[in-house]
Amino acid sequence: MTSTVPQPTLGATGYTAPEEADILAAVQIDISTAFGGTLSTGLSTPQGQLASSLSAIIADKNAMFLSFVAQTDPQYAQGRMQDAIGRIYFLDRIPSRPTSVSCTCNGLEGVVIPANALAKDQGGNIYFCVLGGVIGPTGSLVLTFNNTVNGPTPCPAGTLDTIYVMLAGWDSITNLADGTLGTTVETAQEFETRRQLSVATNAQGSLPSIYAAVAASGENLIPPNIPLDLYVTQNVMDTEQEIGGVLVKPHSVYVAAMGGDPASIATAIWKKASLGCSYTGSTDVVVEDSTGYSIPYPSYTISYQVPISWGIKFSVTIAANRLLPADYATLIKNAIVAAFAGSDGGSKARIGTSIYASRYYAPVTACAPGVEIVSILVGHTTANANNVAIQIDQIPTISASDIQVAVI
Repeated sequence: MTSTVPQPTLGATGYTAPEEADILAAVQIDISTAFGGTLSTGLSTPQGQLASSLSAIIADKNAMFLSFVAQTDPQYAQGRMQDAIGRIYFLDRIPSRPTSVSCTCNGLEGVVIPANALAKDQGGNIYFCVLGGVIGPTGSLVLTFNNTVNGPTPCPAGTLDTIYVMLAGWDSITNLADGTLGTTVETAQEFETRRQLSVATNAQGSLPSIYAAVAASGENLIPPNIPLDLYVTQNVMDTEQEIGGVLVKPHSVYVAAMGGDPASIATAIWKKASLGCSYTGSTDVVVEDSTGYSIPYPSYTISYQVPISWGIKFSVTIAANRLLPADYATLIKNAIVAAFAGSDGGSKARIGTSIYASRYYAPVTACAPGVEIVSILVGHTTANANNVAIQIDQIPTISASDIQVAVI
């Protein structure tokens, strides 16, 4: 006997599965035909129940295959299928990363603060020194410390203030600016955006090629140390131009990179930027060219910008509601911090972007029952606007203490 169950099709428009109602009707016909054509297949009968179960199994199989076929398109791929597509471009999903903080360490001249030296913030979070350094004649040294736990842990200015393991000659530590939030595992949207940008890796001299190379810099280090955030632009004019709030030198490339390995970042810029171009930025790194040369190797000073932390404040006003849980303020703050870092699957706050208050309506509304938003305002010094523009030499940061929640 030939089944009347409609088959899925794979054509020019993709994979198309039949409707479950059509599958059920066909299964009922098949069962009735198998028993001579006179068997009742009403859903209240045993054979009707069997037809309903079989049609659900067939529809579920069709849906599973539809999901698989859809994920062969990079635009819709997720999870393991997206990882597989990424490997075609030699890309691996970026794991979760810790909050990174620029700290001023004070002490005696000549004291070495080694990599992995530990400090603690007022919340009890432990941070380790990334590269280490030597305190100079000014009695202070600026070093980068990373949280020992991955994820978006806020570190407001002035809170990383305790030396966790004492070192002779190292007197104190503090962070003058908010830390840069860490991230959770790279989302499907972020991974696909990075894959699209990576196709320019083999190009030369274009902004996309520089962006792709810098974004991948530090991947081969152990452990990997790639930038947390990145912005690339250029000034092709003969005179200095203001771009995104920053004065960019004529005929120069501007790269703002937060985190990452400075040597790897500078090497990536040097390899991809056009010959003879200048660079704009306050961080200078010397790159040596050992290809085809003998010692002494020719060297070049590459400049890029390490963005400054730019604290963002929020003011959230909600309507009084008896359904609000007792910890509604904490839930709202946690929702904003997570959305700020992109942990909710949406866009995260980045260098050179605008932060819109409307971006936070959905996560705040969903964070607890009874939340009815009256207004959400954002700002830097005061939260009094619907949006705030971030310059290309700034990286937005956030702290729960800078989020005010009011009920009216």
